[in-house]
Amino acid sequence: MSDNLIVVVNRASARFFTLEPAKFPKIESGPRLKPHAELVNADIQSARDNFADSKTGRGAAPQGGGVHGYDDKRDQHLDELRRRFATRVLKRIHKQRKSEGAGTVILAASVRMRRFLYPELDDQARHGFRLHKLSKNMINFTPQKIHAHLAGENLIPRQQKP
Repeated sequence: MSDNLIVVVNRASARFFTLEPAKFPKIESGPRLKPHAELVNADIQSARDNFADSKTGRGAAPQGGGVHGYDDKRDQHLDELRRRFATRVLKRIHKQRKSEGAGTVILAASVRMRRFLYPELDDQARHGFRLHKLSKNMINFTPQKIHAHLAGENLIPRQQKP
């Protein structure tokens, strides 16, 4: 059981951690981030393959006619995939928070995922847990770097050396 649930999210994956105290504080450093789960957004990867043409909005008319524009609705499609992934992440946050008994959720999200996660989490936070939002993409950080960054923001205690 941990009071802190730390979630790190970007458009392609999400990682879930809890802050666990050291079992033997005199010989172990602590507290530590303990990884719990990872979600992967496979839809974003397949969508990236579908949009192999990096240019959107340009086509040529037959028989040497003029150039015309079109929109393949790429941004709307990718936003929908991000929204679906955000729904999965929110369900996992709710489940993890209940199972761990976490009273505080710390969410570090990339810029593109914030707009899908923040409004829903703000609604959930009214039901009895503290929410700290951090606008930073830390998905590729090691647990030690995540811990150091969050401690630098005064969101969690620094790791104490024995």
